[in-house]
Amino acid sequence: MEWRDEGIVIGVRRHGETDVVLELLTKEHGRHLGLVRGGRSQKLRPVMQPGNAVEAVWRARLEEHLGEYRVEATAMRAARLIDDPAALYGLSHLAWLVRLLPERDPHPALHETLGVVLDALGDVRIAAPLVVRFELAILSELGFGLDLDECAATGARTDLVWVSPKSGRAVSAAAGEPWRDRLFPLPAFLRDEGRGVLPTAEEVVAGFRLTGHFLERHVTDARGIAPSEARGAYIGALKKETCNGSDGQR
Repeated sequence: MEWRDEGIVIGVRRHGETDVVLELLTKEHGRHLGLVRGGRSQKLRPVMQPGNAVEAVWRARLEEHLGEYRVEATAMRAARLIDDPAALYGLSHLAWLVRLLPERDPHPALHETLGVVLDALGDVRIAAPLVVRFELAILSELGFGLDLDECAATGARTDLVWVSPKSGRAVSAAAGEPWRDRLFPLPAFLRDEGRGVLPTAEEVVAGFRLTGHFLERHVTDARGIAPSEARGAYIGALKKETCNGSDGQR
């Protein structure tokens, strides 16, 4: 059997002396692995770097087999990120998030979103809010989506400023005031009225705190897996960028 699809390189591991096993997030076939013959060659090695986009052809005798890839680069993102520590932390964390998805389970919208985030990784101030939203999207795809559209207590759809750590639902300012110390702040950039405005680093860190709670609760603790080491380093890079005076809003 054979198929052709768009893919984003998530990871590569050595297989024998000359070959590699390539891991892609494909548009129509999900997170999918395949063998690349001669993948360690000088010609192919630059193509198969995490973050790059490729056109992939996958072939196998049976669907359940590992199969083989033939790939051609369509966007060489890795080369411009290699000297940017923050971008590399972000790239590593995004790969960790994608690996939470079941193999061969298609997520076309997530594939498109990942491409947008990767294109922005060169500027941590712009990319970091997108990474938070990508974490929200991952939670949703895994069945643990947060409801940030209306108040859990009153049904109101305005003045939503909190999130319940138990239900993952938004809470309005008035309804949440008595329990504000137990609730997570809901940053404006995660609400419709806050889209299109570059958030402050503090707002983004609050967003990471929110998504991190639910990733820990529903994913790392539930599955007994280690959290993303790159995530903390990426948040640290955002804070450092702000402290260096690069945040134009400060």
